[in-house]
Amino acid sequence: MAVLYVPSTNLVGRGCLQELAPFIDDLGFNKALVVTDQFLNQSGIVAKVTAQLEKAHADFVIYDQVKPNPTTSNVHNGVDVFKRENCDFIVSVGGGSPQDAAKGIGLVVANGGDVRTFEGVNKTAKKSIPTVAINTTAGTSAEYTINYVITDEEREVKMVMVDKNSLVEISVNDPELMVDKPKALTAATGMDALTHAIEAIVTPGAYKITDATALAAVETIFAYLPRVVEDGHDIEAREQMAYVMFLAGVAFNNAGLGYVHAMAHQLGGVYDLPHGVCNAMLLPIVERENALRDPKKFPAIAKAIGLDIANKSEKQCADAVIDAITQLSIQVGIPTKLSELGVDEVDLDKLAENAMKDACAPGNPFTPTKQEVIKMFKQIL
Repeated sequence: MAVLYVPSTNLVGRGCLQELAPFIDDLGFNKALVVTDQFLNQSGIVAKVTAQLEKAHADFVIYDQVKPNPTTSNVHNGVDVFKRENCDFIVSVGGGSPQDAAKGIGLVVANGGDVRTFEGVNKTAKKSIPTVAINTTAGTSAEYTINYVITDEEREVKMVMVDKNSLVEISVNDPELMVDKPKALTAATGMDALTHAIEAIVTPGAYKITDATALAAVETIFAYLPRVVEDGHDIEAREQMAYVMFLAGVAFNNAGLGYVHAMAHQLGGVYDLPHGVCNAMLLPIVERENALRDPKKFPAIAKAIGLDIANKSEKQCADAVIDAITQLSIQVGIPTKLSELGVDEVDLDKLAENAMKDACAPGNPFTPTKQEVIKMFKQIL
């Protein structure tokens, strides 16, 4: 049996933010906690969203302290503001970080306790405080999914939560909110979306619906990501990448992920590195190992990319796919070595050990040993 988790209402496309007010009005709530970061608040993006709240006659208070890798402190401080200000719903504005923080806040308000106790799969009893998720980057799909990631500062671990109770009420993906994003962020989030799609295809948890959406995402990313990195004001490319998020989000939200994410989470937890960059660097490394053991999904991926698969074996298709991913990553400017980002070999044992405990790890086509995980890290050190 397939169970599909998707928000009940999803606004996607140019100008869709301007259509949000009636949907908020229909929710019937009074005061929103707007969860975001300082840059988005100061840049005027948040004001565009709060204008819709004003049209819906909803009061609001802004909490803009979310870090690029949201922490347990971000969550619990947000909970304090929500309660102090007598809010009754949440509006998240931003990329994956504000979206994840908002999920943590909503679940702690609804369930009580410490967000650290929610690590793992479906650890809460009550549905989150209703949330409207306005996304501003094209890649994480956090606004669509039941996944969220919070950094435990004490353990230096990114905690992965997979919880059906975190699903938002309304998601909004307006490419007009994304046009001024810098090249590096655009590249990282786009490669994050590609990782979601590829991992959702190769995982044993995949099925026809997730394969269809993930393969469509792969095709679109290869066609439009280079364009939008080159010209962030290419609104057609921005809009196509906004649709990619929905496609990839449906795929991994319901099929699962794998060791690319399991390993990337540890780099973020220890070194506070951008999640999309870590995924992009690890994707060809992990998929080469996956393909050695189970290459049957790679011809379909090769076809989606637009590669010639005539008379090619599954292994040859896998090699071609991995080469194409590597070239795309280089083309959009992703770093090639972890050492350039401050990663130290002395931490590899800890990184590998924590990766094996990560909630995404069971979705991988094979289960590596700790030494095999360390070896994969070393390939890009």
